[in-house]
Amino acid sequence: MMGDMRKQTQNDKEPINRRIASFLAHLASDKGASIYTQRNYRQALLEFFNWYQGARKEAPVWEHLVRDDFREYLRFLGRGKLSRAATQLRFSALRSFYKFLIRNGILGSSPIKSISLPKTPKRLPRFLTVDQLLALLKAPGEEMRRELEKGDGDVSVYFRDAAILETIYSCGLRISELCGLRAEDIQWNEQMVRVSGKGKKERVVPIGAPALESIRAYWKHMGHEPAQTAPVFLKAPGKEIPPKPRILQLRLKRYLAIAGLDPALTPHKLRHSYATHMLDAGADLRSVQELLGHAHLVTTQIYTHLSTERLKRAYDEAHPRA
Repeated sequence: MMGDMRKQTQNDKEPINRRIASFLAHLASDKGASIYTQRNYRQALLEFFNWYQGARKEAPVWEHLVRDDFREYLRFLGRGKLSRAATQLRFSALRSFYKFLIRNGILGSSPIKSISLPKTPKRLPRFLTVDQLLALLKAPGEEMRRELEKGDGDVSVYFRDAAILETIYSCGLRISELCGLRAEDIQWNEQMVRVSGKGKKERVVPIGAPALESIRAYWKHMGHEPAQTAPVFLKAPGKEIPPKPRILQLRLKRYLAIAGLDPALTPHKLRHSYATHMLDAGADLRSVQELLGHAHLVTTQIYTHLSTERLKRAYDEAHPRA
């Protein structure tokens, strides 16, 4: 697919390819989008490009497309029996691409702004209870003891993983934010951490004493503190690069199994648990919004629905006149 697109550089379709490439570069540099967003949006744009070229026998000229082109594409996706979420993702990429074109003066308006998409059912985020999380936080230590009993002397990865789990839960971080933490971001005396979030937006969040102690233990086991500009968490001792998110996800699956929990849970569920536990303990919604780095309050409000559902269940189970 990409090879076919490169062949078009000798004709009038070259600007189209440049615009797609420019948008993807904008996502990576200006917007600070995650690698997953970059990958998904790239795939969505190429899928549309490929569909249009197959259906019309020519490449799309973005500024000439009209709403009916995208309505036809929506019908095509429907015939493919894609999930609603998958359809939403594809149009989210197209909308963002058109916003980019408008901001750069290529278009005056978007042809897809008034297209109605199938609504996705609202699903409450999964989370761990406090007791389940405590069991998970102990899992790296349990695994380390097993390895030591077998005579394995290199257990630094378990110190690192324990500190990672503590930090994600203590600060409510996205996995990309955790991998981006530098030693200089930790304000030890104030017990605060500077976090670079989505769109390169910075926020400062509290970090608990157990997480700080766990980081100190990890650094002590490495034998030295990292340089101020070095990552807090390293891929391996002596390598001044952070671990990849996918590796951390696989490590989490291991610890979930040790703790007797569902290995399908992702690192993001620790963030969900952080938000839910904060609200259950009485934190106000605006504060949790700031701590999570949500741009819009509506994104945070889903956790209040989750807490409400738990209250309703408790009421139904305990009240004699429920």
